[in-house]
Amino acid sequence: MTIPRGPAIMLALGLVLLLDVLRVFLPSLITLFGRAGETPPELMGLYAAAWFILPFLALLAKPRHALLGGAAALVLARILLQAGASQLYVASAGVTAGLVFLYGCAHAVPRRAVPVGVMGGLSLSLIVHLLLDGVDLVWRDGLVPWPAVLCACAAFLSLVRPPAAEVDRAPTLTWFLLGPAMLLTGVAATGWAKPEQSPTDVWPVLAGAGLLAVVLVMVVAQAAQPPLSPIFDLILGVLLVVCAVGLALSASYFTVLMIGWLGGLLAGTARLDRPAGRRPGVAVLGGGLVFFVGLFVYYAAYDLDLGFPNGFVLVAVAVLVAVLCVVTALVRHTPQPVVPVRIGWLPLGVAVLLVGLVTLGAPAAPPVRAKQGDTFTLIAYNIRMGYGLDGRLSLDKIAAWAAAQKPDIVLLSEVDRGWLLNGGHDDLARIARGLGMRYHFAPAADKVWGDALLTNLPVKQVHSHPLGAHDYPTGAQAQTIVLEVGGREVGIVNTHLQAPEGQAPEVAAIARALAAGRDAAAAGHLSVGAGAQVRRPVILAGDLNTRPTDPAMEVLKAAGLSDPLTAFGNPPTSPADAPKERIDHVLLTKGLTAVSAQAPRLPYSDHLPVLTTLRLTSVDQEG
Repeated sequence: MTIPRGPAIMLALGLVLLLDVLRVFLPSLITLFGRAGETPPELMGLYAAAWFILPFLALLAKPRHALLGGAAALVLARILLQAGASQLYVASAGVTAGLVFLYGCAHAVPRRAVPVGVMGGLSLSLIVHLLLDGVDLVWRDGLVPWPAVLCACAAFLSLVRPPAAEVDRAPTLTWFLLGPAMLLTGVAATGWAKPEQSPTDVWPVLAGAGLLAVVLVMVVAQAAQPPLSPIFDLILGVLLVVCAVGLALSASYFTVLMIGWLGGLLAGTARLDRPAGRRPGVAVLGGGLVFFVGLFVYYAAYDLDLGFPNGFVLVAVAVLVAVLCVVTALVRHTPQPVVPVRIGWLPLGVAVLLVGLVTLGAPAAPPVRAKQGDTFTLIAYNIRMGYGLDGRLSLDKIAAWAAAQKPDIVLLSEVDRGWLLNGGHDDLARIARGLGMRYHFAPAADKVWGDALLTNLPVKQVHSHPLGAHDYPTGAQAQTIVLEVGGREVGIVNTHLQAPEGQAPEVAAIARALAAGRDAAAAGHLSVGAGAQVRRPVILAGDLNTRPTDPAMEVLKAAGLSDPLTAFGNPPTSPADAPKERIDHVLLTKGLTAVSAQAPRLPYSDHLPVLTTLRLTSVDQEG
């Protein structure tokens, strides 16, 4: 028996479009509806949940109408998003439309086409996302993306048609597992720990691309193979849980194998000799709720104290999938002859193409360049995960503006390198390529969210010191750097304070120790008295969440730091659309003076950047 190609491709393309919309919907919740913390999280959660609950109204419609109507609405939403129309509400409606389409698919797609369509859609979406460097077509302006978007939508609609007769539907479990599979693959695909320093060669990228190529071939092979025995499902279930534990603990490349194990388990449930069930549509919508709840509980840990590590969410979902699949296989398994698997040239060709394109798109890090003279330019910018005031991804615009300033040092806060909640982008790598700079990443909340230094100056030392939570669950750190300007050492403390009342004394002590000549790694552990001599000029910069008149600022000044921006008009930096207060700072010790300082009005974040030109002086001078 062959796999029905038309329904499988239709399902795969529909999932690609739905995931495109989801990667707009999720960050829009934070940047547009939530306005980065201004909206109560309970209200934001209720708004998001509504669009996953509304699809249950499809139970009142005929499945064929849900299939056709959901597909048409999904395509309309995708086209409107490309046009930039009402991003938040169009993406919200698009999520509901995609789930309604899947409800119709549960009644119309033949059993053998389901695992191939589901895993093909998830894999294809991942491949396209990686090849586009994480900046999906929906975030790209101009006419260039339109032919690809319109062709994908037209191909999808040409395949959408209700079945001519009653089909052999997949079991309800198969459709229910679609939601958990979206969650696990979505987090695993981009949530692995990236290199903390600019790679000097392409081998890490080549290894990752090669692994993804293996996964693609494995998915196709597993989806085409009839279930062999419950032992096979048990092995895949154990491997899936192991991958989830690995993702929770280290988030490394191997977790992408999760896609392969999910493909095998999904294929096993679809091929078992069991009744299809009466409610496959309800099952797929229920799986969508699992995706929503799991996703928001996982990322809520950065704003709420859940009492347990958020990685437990992924492990729990993986255990749920494994247990359901293994138990079902034990109860319903009927021995079947082994069928030779023919992988074919297409997946192998895609695998080779993936390795080649990703490798070609990974140039080596720029060379280190010493700077002569005593003047240098520094930018400190909270980029809000790269999303502008209009809610659109602005990584390339941030890089273009920063490059025009010809900076020597760029300090970034709220750098996201792979959160599914924010669309799965590596902000740092993208901006670094646009600037032509090397980078040093400092994880804070987890391994893919934190702060970063970008520079081509010689960096002698760099170390990240975790800061106390002080009842605020989101992690914070102080990236401590020693680099050279004109042959002289300059210390930098790059941080994003979450709880200034408790963290300000910590960074003050680090800055004091660094100024006293301590190594970057030791600065967070050695206590230096307030009267210690300044042996190395130090800059403390970033989003300090501290106003110039706050008590925390007095703590920083007591550590020998001065605020040069007060002499340049004390420019406010927040909020970016109507700045009223300055919470982003560039503070200096003796040995440094500000030649110029400003906070340019830019719409690329909810903060304004601080652009300064600094000059080295003698540490015996007051600046």
